[in-house]
Amino acid sequence: MSSVTVPNVDVRYAEHVNPQWVRLLNLLEMNVPYERCIGAELFTSDGRRILDFLSGYCVHNAGHNHPAIVAALKEELDRNGPAMLQSHVPELAGELAERLCRRAGGRLTRAFFCSSGSEGVETAIKFARASTRRAGLLYAEGAFHGCTCGALSLMSDAFWREGFGQLLPDTTAVPFGSIAALEKELATKRFAAFIVEPIQAEGGIRVPDSGYLETAQALCRRHGTLFVLDEVQTGMYRTGPFLAAHRFGVEPDMVILAKALSGGLVPVGAVLASEEISHAVFSSLRRAFVHASTFGENSLAMRAGLATMDVLERDSLGNRGARLGEQLRGRLSETLAPYEMVKQVRGAGMLSGIEFTAPTRLRLRIPFATFQRIHPGMFGQVLVMRLFRDHGILTQICGNHFLVLKVAPPLMAAEEHLDHFVDAIHDVVDQVHNSNAFWTEALGLARRVVNI
Repeated sequence: MSSVTVPNVDVRYAEHVNPQWVRLLNLLEMNVPYERCIGAELFTSDGRRILDFLSGYCVHNAGHNHPAIVAALKEELDRNGPAMLQSHVPELAGELAERLCRRAGGRLTRAFFCSSGSEGVETAIKFARASTRRAGLLYAEGAFHGCTCGALSLMSDAFWREGFGQLLPDTTAVPFGSIAALEKELATKRFAAFIVEPIQAEGGIRVPDSGYLETAQALCRRHGTLFVLDEVQTGMYRTGPFLAAHRFGVEPDMVILAKALSGGLVPVGAVLASEEISHAVFSSLRRAFVHASTFGENSLAMRAGLATMDVLERDSLGNRGARLGEQLRGRLSETLAPYEMVKQVRGAGMLSGIEFTAPTRLRLRIPFATFQRIHPGMFGQVLVMRLFRDHGILTQICGNHFLVLKVAPPLMAAEEHLDHFVDAIHDVVDQVHNSNAFWTEALGLARRVVNI
């Protein structure tokens, strides 16, 4: 591997925050200082332009530092209003809640605001238990719901849970997409909620079969279990409509939103719920504040949410993302079809995944197997590194499926950006299949991982 000097490594971060993160970025040659981020383009201090095809894990639906969102936040700061008063009725929270509930439709008429998707999942757990008076929680294998203890309790991958001790009891996993397994568990009538992502993002951009979510919803209603959608990555027009729920024709009892609601600038999370569920929690004057979030309704967060909604809707970014995303998947499928290690390209809207698989040719099978023995994510990380270093593209593999490369640019990404990505991934995949130098360098990286 060529020697690369990473400029301006922040020693203070390594000493006082997380040294392993710095080491990982250095290893992958991705530790670069960014000076300016606009739209889908990231500019480094050494003059490089990086195209963002990760969007902060679907945070930057409207693009980085959208001028209209920035201007709205500046104006809000200049008002010197009650940003964090806590003992008043926040006007902006009511405005944003009304807007989100109207866009969501169905039975979703109330909103609770928090600061992250994980916090939203914790809220949904509490609300479901309060509403149903049941303790059990159902979730799908391969799910990713966050890193807090309640959210971790709804994730089957041992990597995220290991070392953190006892999590929530009475949680059960069912295979994503299996109606039979879901019905069997629901029939016990033990479960307060089935919490599921309509499309599993970290699970490998897994899109369920037609009718799965509709049938799951019907079963939940039959057995008194709440049907809760985690739309932290799929919501806010990422898959085309406002919610992926709309794509699949379902009306959930609760929806969890975060990430893109922030405009990438101020953390915002929201749990949309029915009036009945909300009343089960806030049922009397005594319980008016029984569940709360310190920063949840602050004026900057609410203004960020409103301004982000303005941008996404004014520019019809959902429709645009749906159209261009479909075209992108078609081009990727056609371009990558000749290569044996590319299994499938799938997704919805501007959320796509390229799934790779083990090769059959001996020349490729041996180095690939070596990677798998070192770490199952090693092959995917080399793809990520090569896209970043050689082509100026930032992306990542899925957190629970290391052979799926996530393709999730901002919804406003230019068509020339998509063209560049297609050319770049074609070049990297071609090297995987035809260049000995690719595997020589990659195995060198793998040996460095072993020695660290």
